[in-house]
Amino acid sequence: MNPKINKLIPKFIQDAFAKQGDTSEKAMKDIKIICKLFNPCGHGTWWLYEHLEEDIYMAFCLLDDPSFAEIGTISLEEMVALRLPMGLGIERDLSFEPGEKTLEEVWNEIKGK
Repeated sequence: MNPKINKLIPKFIQDAFAKQGDTSEKAMKDIKIICKLFNPCGHGTWWLYEHLEEDIYMAFCLLDDPSFAEIGTISLEEMVALRLPMGLGIERDLSFEPGEKTLEEVWNEIKGK
């Protein structure tokens, strides 16, 4: 695995994804957010909740306008390849604990429900 991905998704986060497993048949209220990534230079927040394969994850994505926030897949290889101003890259919110929030809670916060 890419060392930059290991920095974003350390072992304890990988273990939390494995524990959660397949979420395709779960209700949003039963899906725990495992990891929160963000762009330290501007717009872009990703709440990851399922590891699908290799470097592909399911995530709730907010890139700017909350009305366009959506659920989809992301590639961590692509995320770590992003070059941001001042040599920065996508970061993991170190204060976010795996399972701290559910997908439904984040959805409602962002969508204003």
